[in-house]
Amino acid sequence: MSDIFSKRFSTAPALPADQPELSAWRRALTLPSLPESHRSIPISHNAHWFRKILAFAGPGYLVAVGYMDPGNWATDIGGGSKFGYSLLSVVLISNLLAMFLQALSAKLGIVTGRDLAQACRDHYSRRVSVFLWVACELAIAACDLAEVLGSAVALNLLFHIPLLLGVLLTAFDVLIVLALQGRGFRLIEAFVITLIASIGLCFAYEIFFAHPIWREAARGFIPHAEILRNKEMLYIAIGILGATVMPHNLYLHSSIVQTRAFGQKKSEKREALRYAVIDSTVALFFALFINAAILVLGAAAFHTRGLSEVADIAQAYKLLSPLLGAGLASTLFACALLASGQNSTLTGTLAGQIVMEGFLDIRLKPWLRRLITRSIAIIPAVLVIAIAGEGKLTTLLILSQVILSFQLPFAVIPLVQFTSERAKMGDFVNSRATTIIAWCVAAAILFFNGELLWLILRPA
Repeated sequence: MSDIFSKRFSTAPALPADQPELSAWRRALTLPSLPESHRSIPISHNAHWFRKILAFAGPGYLVAVGYMDPGNWATDIGGGSKFGYSLLSVVLISNLLAMFLQALSAKLGIVTGRDLAQACRDHYSRRVSVFLWVACELAIAACDLAEVLGSAVALNLLFHIPLLLGVLLTAFDVLIVLALQGRGFRLIEAFVITLIASIGLCFAYEIFFAHPIWREAARGFIPHAEILRNKEMLYIAIGILGATVMPHNLYLHSSIVQTRAFGQKKSEKREALRYAVIDSTVALFFALFINAAILVLGAAAFHTRGLSEVADIAQAYKLLSPLLGAGLASTLFACALLASGQNSTLTGTLAGQIVMEGFLDIRLKPWLRRLITRSIAIIPAVLVIAIAGEGKLTTLLILSQVILSFQLPFAVIPLVQFTSERAKMGDFVNSRATTIIAWCVAAAILFFNGELLWLILRPA
């Protein structure tokens, strides 16, 4: 085989004596997930609990990035400007679902030593595995499309680079990813956390000058039936769900939790799982704050002023400073958008590598894998800009998030299935209550997607 495309052959790693559940897999594990970073971060087992929290902190923030990518901006701004604070309940529910599902994802990786893609390959038939791989690649391409468009819009707003050129320039951000990957996984995590903090500070500034009506915002966190009855509201709600609970994040998290060199005894795995869940839950609270802040900004800055059709990111940028009376509001908004796009690019690259290696048991050179994924995203973006014009970008952004939502069941159902099987998880198997909740989450996702499809396709 060539250096670019190669089949992975290796003997399966030795399994600890207290893990008989791993024999339930149909195929032997070849190489560990992300082998270049696997167990590369040491854990001091005798350290103080606070030092352990710091040692395990990081993977959750890489996962959280996917919950605040540019796709969220289009859906949250559109929802806030059109419906005020009403969809904050969807943001809250989506983040709670995300916390629950990411905890299951971390459990799968820590207990079985497999990421979700490897688990699917080692459990299902070849045909089913290929189908799930294609579904996940579509989700990654849809996510990457949002990142491409978001970064291009930010470059246009900050430096007046034409959108078409900005889209083409995003093909070269692979160099940033490769440079960070070559310097260790901790540097990737530090870079991501820095960008998340920058985004948070930018929106704290925006909210300060927007003067939201906090009483109405608090009521917005209470779910109401109108969301299901109103086609436009439901469409954006499903877009928020797709932009928040991202299918490829479940694959990503099950892999990167294995970058920590935790012990292989049951007690050590239980400890690792506890700290991993703390890490992802805290990180996703930051994502909840940023998602809610975007929607609150749309409601406070636009909806309350009668501007209910501000769903375009560029339009929001132009209106923010004049409306809020804050000179830096628009600039910080664009800086946060650029940081969001670059953050999502980095984690999308890792997810793409994990999915392809896990499902197909092959390895591509990182630069080639990145360029393939980015090319799939760039082509529709270029066509839309060239044919339909720049005004259709936001519509494409929201559509990409709805596509993500439709891909969710193909990741959620295998995750719930695997973590609910004692033959695979042993003593770490989901409790009966957790299993019921997990299947209810999967059923709810299917229901909302079906409801949206019916609203879109039914005769007027």
